Amino acid sequence: MTNDNGGFPVSGRGADLILEEIDAIAKADIDWRGGRAFSLVYHPDDAELERLQEAVGRIYLHENALNPFKYPSLVQMEQDLVGMAADLFHEPTAGGSLSSGGTESIFLAIHTARSWAEQRGVTTPNIITPDTVHPAFPKACHYLGVEHRKVAVGPDQRADVAGMTAAIDANTVLLVGSAPCYPFGVIDPIPELASVAIAHEILCHVDACLGGWMLPWWERLGESVPPWDFRVPGVTSISADIHKYGYTFKGASLVLYRDPAMVQHQWFLYDEWQGGLYGSITTAGTRPAAPIAGAWATVRFLGADGYLAKAEMVRDATRAFQVGIAGIDGLVVTGSPNMSVFEFGAEGADGDTPAVDIGAVGDVMDDRGWNLDRQPGGLHLMVSPYHVHMTKSFLADLADAVAIGGTSRGKAAGYGGIAGHEG
Repeated sequence: MTNDNGGFPVSGRGADLILEEIDAIAKADIDWRGGRAFSLVYHPDDAELERLQEAVGRIYLHENALNPFKYPSLVQMEQDLVGMAADLFHEPTAGGSLSSGGTESIFLAIHTARSWAEQRGVTTPNIITPDTVHPAFPKACHYLGVEHRKVAVGPDQRADVAGMTAAIDANTVLLVGSAPCYPFGVIDPIPELASVAIAHEILCHVDACLGGWMLPWWERLGESVPPWDFRVPGVTSISADIHKYGYTFKGASLVLYRDPAMVQHQWFLYDEWQGGLYGSITTAGTRPAAPIAGAWATVRFLGADGYLAKAEMVRDATRAFQVGIAGIDGLVVTGSPNMSVFEFGAEGADGDTPAVDIGAVGDVMDDRGWNLDRQPGGLHLMVSPYHVHMTKSFLADLADAVAIGGTSRGKAAGYGGIAGHEG
């Protein structure tokens, strides 16, 4: 990025002036509090939780978790969070660590698998994933020098177990499934993938960055949840973001290993430095303390009862959205999502041109202030607790958008750093 103001400031400015400037430029940012955003921030609909998080953030704003010996409170909080997640995912003795987000958790899981395989003589490792897996997997493979073998999913948008099995060779170290995948909100057949991993004596990772802090409560609500966690024999690691459906602020994620001894492969230790021994359990050296403390405080504040109540709000909103979308002529929810993350698009028989231009529908929704992510097959929602208040207005605008029709302005499908840019 360039500095449009002409380079480095010659003189400092007063705090009030800077705050005014921030207030002005922030007006263009997404308004997640208004309930019209469906990604990036998971609106908890909980003023008391936000008050707690802001207070904790101030306490730990300047602290640095780089040196655990200087911050025993942060060490305790991280250990507590690992323990709570291990219990939630049905393997109380699991080990792991916090990370800055899902991408780093995935990096760490692949790095750990590569290190584990090196001890077994594998020097050119590969991992195998469905093509719906999060882009953090090919990204991590790119940085870590690991081959990524991507296999097309089946007609149900779930991992093709036979296809992934056929891709295995002597250098395969890791199979991956999602719980659920981002594009369609479906859970891959984890027991089948894990069984294949057992048979080939390799690792199996479940990317539950989206579902890890929702699926346990979804199941307790009586919803159908396919097996995905450490109850499945052969699942060796799980990634799960607390800053998604855990409702803490960015960035806090977890990577857990069924066998706590696997954590040793995640560590980087270096003693050939004039500054002395250097050690780090994550890719980061300096680790902001506020997300660690914020995650710890959030989980303790909500507890199982609080998470269950929020899951019920999300479930009710999701059902209202899906029923309402299905009731609008020309629209259809893609596949059979397992959770509160899903795509909907234009209805049409295979090979037929749909009567509705879903891109044009997205354009109208943009104009009315809704922030829907674009995918090649349609529009995408990730539902938060606050959305239970927004279903009627959303569905009314969506019905109007379909009725208005028209032709798409050509806004591209995108995610992350390029999302929303014109194509």
